[in-house]
Amino acid sequence: MKYQRSVRFLADYQRLDDDDRDRFRDAVRLINRAYEERRERAFPRWPVSLRIKGVQGAPGVWEMTWSFTRPDGRATFSFITIDGELAIRWRRIGDHRVFEEP
Repeated sequence: MKYQRSVRFLADYQRLDDDDRDRFRDAVRLINRAYEERRERAFPRWPVSLRIKGVQGAPGVWEMTWSFTRPDGRATFSFITIDGELAIRWRRIGDHRVFEEP
């Protein structure tokens, strides 16, 4: 699945430790696999383990949980179109603080 990363996401990502970066990349692999297996559906059936859902009070912004360890891993994103295909724009990554400005 194609993607873009916001400037805030890139700064947040740099603050993650190597283990958290690995956990996030594992979650992205699950998203990519779901996207590849979507068949005719516009949107994939996202893995339940990632708890993908809309962010309350932020229309068009979605969240996922990529880790339940300390600190809990969260990422926010929006759906966009790149080259006519559904894509993700990663907005923020980190812990619950990402919801302050998702």
